[in-house]
Amino acid sequence: MATTESSGSGNVSRSMELLWGTGERATRGPKPGLTLDRIVTAAVEIADAEGLAAVSMRRLSTELGAGTMSLYRHVPGRAELVDLMLDRVQVDNVGRPEPADAPGWRKTVETAAREELALYQAHPWLLSVNQTRPVLGPGAVGGMETLLGGIKDMGLTDQELVSVLIMVSGYVSGVARTQVHAVEVRQATGISDYEFWEAQEPYLSKVMTSGRYPVMATLSADAFGSDFDHFEFGLQRLLDGLEVLVAQRTGA
Repeated sequence: MATTESSGSGNVSRSMELLWGTGERATRGPKPGLTLDRIVTAAVEIADAEGLAAVSMRRLSTELGAGTMSLYRHVPGRAELVDLMLDRVQVDNVGRPEPADAPGWRKTVETAAREELALYQAHPWLLSVNQTRPVLGPGAVGGMETLLGGIKDMGLTDQELVSVLIMVSGYVSGVARTQVHAVEVRQATGISDYEFWEAQEPYLSKVMTSGRYPVMATLSADAFGSDFDHFEFGLQRLLDGLEVLVAQRTGA
């Protein structure tokens, strides 16, 4: 999946106004049926179904039954719209547990990782957006507030806490990209994973008995089986590593 967009590539100030509720410009006359909320909702639905490339102001005007110029009265352009779409799906994903239900840093990170993976699975187009410079709206800030509040007891510096978020997010996005690519290639080729590997089996069997790859030849038949949860295995090892660091810092 090629990166086709970058967050913050439009008018950042205008995006921030719209994200934080200060930029919905009033119009004269009766309250219009077309709103910024409807526009962003429709854009997310199109992206979920057909990919981000399918989202255009013209397409949105058709879906919403409004003139294209009407959309520009609410959002200045596609770049700002992408900023709003990114934050919208994060807002929908943010949960704020009560202090009494605080689960501890490990459970917080573990839950956040699973939720982020589910977010990518629900909105695969997120992986096509370069979010190196994110526009921080309510969704992004709310998510960081929840996470940082849940891991504050790790005993790390503020920079290290942010690094934990970056590390976990990088791990999750890497796994999500592999999963999304796997779905895309099955859809594009019409060939199942079983059929794909079955076509290679006669050739690989000969190679493995040649003696040239002794380690590979000793692997069990299910070594590359799809029933092993690589995401959970990697996540737990990542958390185990953080446990060691927390123990060092806290003297636990």
